[in-house]
Amino acid sequence: MKLPIFIADAFTARAFCGNPAAVCLLENELDEDMHQKIAREMNLSETAFIRKLHPTDNFAQSSCFGLRWFTPASEVPLCGHATLASAAVLFHKIKNMNSTLTFVTLSGELRARQAEDGIVLDLPLYPVYPQDFHEVEDLIKTAIGNTLVQDICYSPDTRKLLLRLSDTYNRSFLENLKVNTENLLQVENTGKVKGLILTLKGEPGRQSQSFDFYSRYFAPWVGVAEDPVTGSAHAVLSSYWSQQLGKKEMHGRTALYQFLFYLPNKLVFLLICTITLKM
Repeated sequence: MKLPIFIADAFTARAFCGNPAAVCLLENELDEDMHQKIAREMNLSETAFIRKLHPTDNFAQSSCFGLRWFTPASEVPLCGHATLASAAVLFHKIKNMNSTLTFVTLSGELRARQAEDGIVLDLPLYPVYPQDFHEVEDLIKTAIGNTLVQDICYSPDTRKLLLRLSDTYNRSFLENLKVNTENLLQVENTGKVKGLILTLKGEPGRQSQSFDFYSRYFAPWVGVAEDPVTGSAHAVLSSYWSQQLGKKEMHGRTALYQFLFYLPNKLVFLLICTITLKM
């Protein structure tokens, strides 16, 4: 059995930059355990599997497909950059004739549509709620030591913990912060937390490079020590910062220099993706 697998770099226009994802096109049903074996072999933060929903479907002509995402360790309910990569493969390599694609996923139906300067991706918008410090104190201390935390929130839909660092810190501090992910699985093994978001208020005032917030994302619970830029984390971040800043349009940036633009209400990303390799 031969399976076409593409490697696509999301959130960049240059090869070997951005956040890579593997995209596998399934002409037929795949044994359940093979999804995980392929993802482990690819050894990227996520591998996406696009499947036909009906026997008569065609990757070049149909507009609705099934989509699943796997890390090297487990299946995940949502992955933004692998969804972008999947759309880019269908639009640009398979030459899908439709302007909009719908993906049926564990997080519901997600839509990707072609735009003049990229792909527009709709993702869910997940609310966050205040989290008691003492319940997650050990996790915080293990991850970032005595770093000052200004706010703590939790997203039950995604099981992500959001830590807003003190406004006294700047972007450089976040980028260079040493985060201990090796021991997090021992500290938090209840299943409540599956991802850790560190975020910092932006530094408006520099007109050409003004960002509303910065972030980094860690998910050792699903086999990803740090993900350079994560759509599912921004489905949480946009909800939080929209409330904090009173804004519906925001620019966010990860500490690893990927750029995002979105409109939180249903969370819309305007994105670019470079496909670098077919296996």
